[in-house]
This record gives sequence, C-alpha cells and structure tokens, in this order.
Amino acid sequence: MQVEVINTKGEKTGRQVELPDDVFGAEPNDHVIYLAVKQYRAAQHHGTHKVKTRAEVKGASRKLHKQKGTGGARKGNIRNPLYKGGGTVFGPKPHGYDFKLNRKVKDLAKVSALSYKAKENAIVVLEDLQFETPKTKQFNDVLKNINAAGKKVLFVLPEYNDNVYLSLRNLPTVGSTLLTDINTYDIINADVLVLTENAVKIFTEGDAEAVA
Repeated sequence: MQVEVINTKGEKTGRQVELPDDVFGAEPNDHVIYLAVKQYRAAQHHGTHKVKTRAEVKGASRKLHKQKGTGGARKGNIRNPLYKGGGTVFGPKPHGYDFKLNRKVKDLAKVSALSYKAKENAIVVLEDLQFETPKTKQFNDVLKNINAAGKKVLFVLPEYNDNVYLSLRNLPTVGSTLLTDINTYDIINADVLVLTENAVKIFTEGDAEAVA
C-alpha cells in the first residue's frame, strides 16, 4: 500500500512509503479487537473498593450480655454485622480485573485495527516533526494543515521526543505513543492515525514485529 508523505504544511513532499500488506492490508477480525479492547479497559480498572470486616471495625470485643436468661436473642460483641457500625459480611475486597490474552491474539488485534484505519483512509504519513521548543500553537497549526483539527488524533513516533510531547499534551483530542507501545484501544479510539516517516521505516525495513 503506497502512501504519500506530507510535510507539516500539509503539502506533498513527492516521497511515498510502502505500508506492508501483512500489517495494513489484512482481513480485520472484529472479535479479537473486542477482546483486546476489553482487556485494555479492564486493566485500567483499579479495583480499590474495600469494606471492613468485623475483625477490622472499631469496637470492644466483650460479649454484650450473658448467653442465657435474658429472654432475648444471643449476642456477641458490638462488631457484629447486625449492628450499626459493625463489620460487613462478604463485602468487596481490592482485586485486579485484568485477564490474560495470548500474544498472538493481541498481535492479530493490532493488525486488524491498523487494517481498518488503512481501509478508512485514516492514516497520514507525516515527515518527522522538528520542534526547537515546545509550542502548542505551532502543533495546532500542523493539525489544521493536515485536516485533523478537532478530530481525535494519535501520533505514532519511533522514539520519545520531549518537545513534541510537551507541545501536544494540552490538546484534549490529541495523543501520542511510541511505535513499540501502540495498542489496539488507542488505534480504534483515534479518528486519524498519524505515522511519522521514521516510524514507517521500521515497517518497511522488515521489523513489523515492533508493533506487537
């Protein structure tokens, strides 16, 4: 799949890059995308909910009154779950919601998501961004030039760039990720996927496994 490389002004540079068909031209599998997104969202769930059992609440451990002869029910201590301020029975405890997903399934989900973006013509290949200093306004101009202003955009970079990150972090609909950290949820969640030219070279040089 041939894609034109454009510059930060939105103009064609005259260069083209080849996006490998085994990554961007595969037949998408909706079910594995669902599983990968489900796992990602489950991993974001902190699971910190917690209640106190009768062993953890405050209260004396003495027996409220003798066992027999009162004409009333038997009672233990004030931490009994039946009393106000007592412990909770079978309440929630901190635990993770994440679940295991096979590596091949996760890889197939990423390939399927990338192939969807390619079919939708939602992939832009941009020449490498060079910012001498962090400039959000300058980055906003780039988005306008590539017709991505107001859309959810994911910039995929080959390596961390401090100036680029600081320029886009205040833009609510724009995110960035390293090629090695890209995940199915981020791809699907974006309206436009922007790959820098150097990031694409990793694919064209036969190292497509870097997205896995």
